[in-house]
Amino acid sequence: MAAPLKQHLIDPEICIRCYTCEMTCPEQAIEHDEMNVVVDAEKCRFCMDCIPVCPTGSIDNWRVVQTPYSLEEQYSWEELPEQAEIAGGADEAPEAAEDVVARLLAEAHEGAGGRMHAPASASKPTVNLYSLSNPVEAVVQGNWRITSAESDSDVRLIILDFQGRPFPVLEGQTLGIIPPGEDAQGRAHAPRLYSVSSPRDGERPGFHNVSLTVKREEGGVCSNYLCDLKPGERVRVTGPFGSTFLMPNDPEARLLMICTGTGSAPMRAFTMARQRMVGPRPGHMVMFFGARTPQTLPYFGPLKKLPPELLEQHLVFSRLPGRPKEYVQDRMLAEEERVAEMLADPATHIYICGLRGMEAGVDAAFTSIAESVGLSWPALREVMREEGRFHVETY
Repeated sequence: MAAPLKQHLIDPEICIRCYTCEMTCPEQAIEHDEMNVVVDAEKCRFCMDCIPVCPTGSIDNWRVVQTPYSLEEQYSWEELPEQAEIAGGADEAPEAAEDVVARLLAEAHEGAGGRMHAPASASKPTVNLYSLSNPVEAVVQGNWRITSAESDSDVRLIILDFQGRPFPVLEGQTLGIIPPGEDAQGRAHAPRLYSVSSPRDGERPGFHNVSLTVKREEGGVCSNYLCDLKPGERVRVTGPFGSTFLMPNDPEARLLMICTGTGSAPMRAFTMARQRMVGPRPGHMVMFFGARTPQTLPYFGPLKKLPPELLEQHLVFSRLPGRPKEYVQDRMLAEEERVAEMLADPATHIYICGLRGMEAGVDAAFTSIAESVGLSWPALREVMREEGRFHVETY
């Protein structure tokens, strides 16, 4: 059986038949009849020239297929077909397109206790638009340290601009960075995945630039490469990846976010997106954020400026002089009533992101808190996961 491949398609329900894409395509891969505009899979080279000129976004659609849809099939469509179940299911097929990325994502999501699902109101994600064999080049717009200069934890906010190339990414998705050079075996480095820390419309609203939160790790090939980048330098990017760790579009949905270190990246994206969505209205978000000290906590200064009506913050530190160690699970237990009330609310979505070592403590805290109000945490977690309301991404 042939390996699955990605096919570029046009949504007939959204397309307004302006034919701008057809006139733009350098490969003459796009054609039309009196009903539909279609893409010839044999001619399409994924140059992406057609995407930015489309006024409706109808051309920004992809399916992972075993056999490409023919032109005749596309001409007959009144709507796009759903993603077929390939290599484990429709939700997983886009992520499974590249083995190395699929493996990294699967490891990150293991703590969910089963296959995760996107929230019912989440936007439809674009996945695997740029692959290892066809990465996109981004230009560094800025690189700022976001932990104290006195701290031994060097965490950076890095902003990338795609120079007009499309990179449609949602909060909670990841992208892959391909570091230059080769490994000890003489092979090109595999991509490293980083959660996007900016909202879907960009670090700056409407500019569609993308930010990352990167910690410099001793001996880390990609982290040191990224942390040393200067404005104007170029980097190769793959993705976006991930189709389930997404935020609900419903502004009334409640978000319970638990993170440590750079696990704050998607939480920052969620918070900025919700702030732009609701304005001065309540944000319905609660966050437990752990670090060793305030000096090692990314975004400590900006976080303190957010209104409590938007985000209820519990900043937890494990290495304060003269104070006992405290971790996120300890503060969750101290805020038992608050957390229990959210667990009982079907509008609550839980997101856990950070180091894998936090999982056991957080799970034990949820077990204790749920039992305090007569709930079984394993049963509740299963229900929330099936409903797209429980998400884990740890490394």
